[in-house]
Formats: sequence, structure tokens, C-alpha cells
Amino acid sequence: MTNEELYEIASRVRENAYSPYSHVKVGAALLTGSGAVYTGVNVENASFGAAICAERSAAVQAVGNGDREFIKIAVAVSGSRVKSPCGICRQFLAEFSKDLTVIYEKNGALTAQKLSELLPESFAL
Repeated sequence: MTNEELYEIASRVRENAYSPYSHVKVGAALLTGSGAVYTGVNVENASFGAAICAERSAAVQAVGNGDREFIKIAVAVSGSRVKSPCGICRQFLAEFSKDLTVIYEKNGALTAQKLSELLPESFAL
């Protein structure tokens, strides 16, 4: 699957986001080693700590289905200058693959970076 195709899936699912507080919708599409694509959206909550990001939502679905080999993830964000995954999502994804390719919009163009570039000093036990 191309980066563009994965990003298109993330863009489509983004519309299902629940973001009544920030009004920023985020969609994610995660490609795994099995060839499956898992999607997720951000789901906000009045208790802000209970919110979940789209990237973690997609990863939780993959793990719940026994799929732990993460190849690449596309993140589509509406109405925000920040388009790459947040720090918590970066660390969460690093648990599964520091070589994961992260696809997102940067300066108006689609870009792809290794997670290890976005989080060069990830925490590990």
C-alpha cells in the first residue's frame, strides 16, 4: 500500500472523530505486517485525561486483533498547524516499532519519517 493510499484512508476516517472541545479532527490508518489496516480517530472527553488520540486508537485495535508488527501509520489532521503525532503517541508506537514510518502533512505536502527520527530518545525498560 502506498503512503498516499494509507493517508487517504486516514483522511476518510477522520470525519468520524469526536472532538467537541478542540474542534480538531484526527484520523489514523495503521498498516501492519499482516497487510491489515486498522483505523482510529481522536475521541475527546470532558475529563481531558480520558481522551484518546487517533494513533493510539488505531494501535489498540491492531493489538486487540493480535497484530503487533507495525509497518507504517498515516495521520490526517484537520484545522491545526500541528500534523505529526504527539509525544504520548510517539512513545506508545515506539513500544511496537521504532522503525515505523509515520506519514503526515508537513508544510502543505505529504511527508514520511521514521518514528526514530521523530522520537530519537524513546523510553525503554
